[in-house]
Amino acid sequence: MSSQSLSSWGAGIVFLATLILALVAVHVPLGDYMYRVYNAEKHSRVEKVVYKAIGANPEAEQGWGAYARSVLAFSAVSILVLFTLQLVQGMLPLHLNDPATPMTPALAWNTAVSFVTNTNWQAYSGESTQGHLVQMAGLTVQNFVSAAVGMAVAIALVRGFARRRTSDLGNFWVDLVRGTIRILLPLSIVAAIILIAGGVIQNFHLHDQVVNTIAGSTQTIPGGPVASQEAIKELGTNGGGFFNANSAHPFENPTAWTNWVEIFLLLVISFTLPRTFGRMVNSPKQGYAIVAVMGLIATTSVSLMLFFQIRAGGTVPTAVGSAMEGVEQRFGVPDSAVFADATTLTSTGAVDSFHDSYTSLGGMMTMFNMQLGEIAPGGTGSGLYGMLILAVITVFVAGLMVGRTPEYLGKKITPREIKLAATYFLVTPLLVLTGTAIAMAMPGQRASMLNTGPHGLSEVLYAFTSAANNNGSAFAGISVNTDWYNTALGLAMVFGRFLPIILVLALAGSLAAQGTTPVSVGTLPTHRPQFVGMVAGVTLILVALTFLPMLALGPLAEGIH
Repeated sequence: MSSQSLSSWGAGIVFLATLILALVAVHVPLGDYMYRVYNAEKHSRVEKVVYKAIGANPEAEQGWGAYARSVLAFSAVSILVLFTLQLVQGMLPLHLNDPATPMTPALAWNTAVSFVTNTNWQAYSGESTQGHLVQMAGLTVQNFVSAAVGMAVAIALVRGFARRRTSDLGNFWVDLVRGTIRILLPLSIVAAIILIAGGVIQNFHLHDQVVNTIAGSTQTIPGGPVASQEAIKELGTNGGGFFNANSAHPFENPTAWTNWVEIFLLLVISFTLPRTFGRMVNSPKQGYAIVAVMGLIATTSVSLMLFFQIRAGGTVPTAVGSAMEGVEQRFGVPDSAVFADATTLTSTGAVDSFHDSYTSLGGMMTMFNMQLGEIAPGGTGSGLYGMLILAVITVFVAGLMVGRTPEYLGKKITPREIKLAATYFLVTPLLVLTGTAIAMAMPGQRASMLNTGPHGLSEVLYAFTSAANNNGSAFAGISVNTDWYNTALGLAMVFGRFLPIILVLALAGSLAAQGTTPVSVGTLPTHRPQFVGMVAGVTLILVALTFLPMLALGPLAEGIH
């Protein structure tokens, strides 16, 4: 191993170790704080004003059907408002005078759906398409509330496990408002101040700063309220960048330490929610088991990613000690690999390097992370409910092995529960594989690929994997600003977000209606290392069986070649 590789490994290990220590340090206090937020009996004055403005009764409980209808109604209105806002932005203050990409109805639909579903897929360059008002009042607002929706659904599922013989799962409007005002907003304010101190810009300049370069030409320097959007972009696992280069742009992510801060932000809530879960079911050990599964999968994934990127084959990567194409010099390969792994293990989709330039197996890891269901630790809220679904499936598989009715947290996993959990797991693979197959079967859509062969397939597979799993990152070698891709990927985002949410809430309602099943000698302990290993194993086996044939035709075939 070369000295460059050794130094890269050392830098990557230090970067990763400090990140893990920071996440461990905040796990208990932040998790306990979120527990208190969602279980508080009193409403703040600001919250009461919001409830009155939207006509919600904060004292009324909702069953799973009413909760689901509230989620869908709120999201539908959000899509309509953001769609309209983008189309009329030319008549609004702080609009761009000469946008490089015209805002068409297809692009507005795709973008509105993208931000409302917490995907933040962008088929345009942010700084040359969206005006500052749309960025703030449209996109940033959705960064907050889409994350709060995911957290609300996760809390509703946890209540399903915690409550007995009731149809009530809480109140969506209360959970939405509290998650936004008490958790996301204060944390984002602190994060934005830290990012501004690190050099992230925050202004209202409308690309009117023209400077002379050392080469004798002129250059327009873009501006905008970047730090305020960057903070919630990462904290809410959103990922949509103010600039086309996203977190590789020096105005969004100037230094190595702001890079560390951004990775911490996109991981912190998802890795902390299991603590909230443990408190709500009156068994912190159950929360530790869930976070242990997340940590085991994440550690394995990031280790493989670092290995594939630092030990890259080929003449140039061997000479420089790693795969530097598409990587920012100020971050280097290890830090960029950690960012890529974290952003695809969560539903963030932000990038500080070019995933299309990764080694074939490094690129495969970014796809595989998303195909896991983004559960290690996953999106804000969606990671927890996705992991709990896999825990239910694991308990069912274990029950089949010993011939007993499976139980989890004192609730029986009956045919209804396992059908809901299994259907949840099948939704995104169906969307990903069907969408990829249709695109590859149509010559017009294949023409959007920058590359042919296995890498071209990987570009299309990545796009639908990202959309259906509400990630939002891209291989970027594919041209997706077409009516077909805007529509198809938009539908993948909608169905990939809301069908699983409906199934999760239906499962929560079914669990909440049950009583308590006493623990017996045949009950599987779900807080021990044995169960942690079983959940991780079941997850990997299910995903491998589903996606291995397609991965074999794409990145694996490219790697062998």
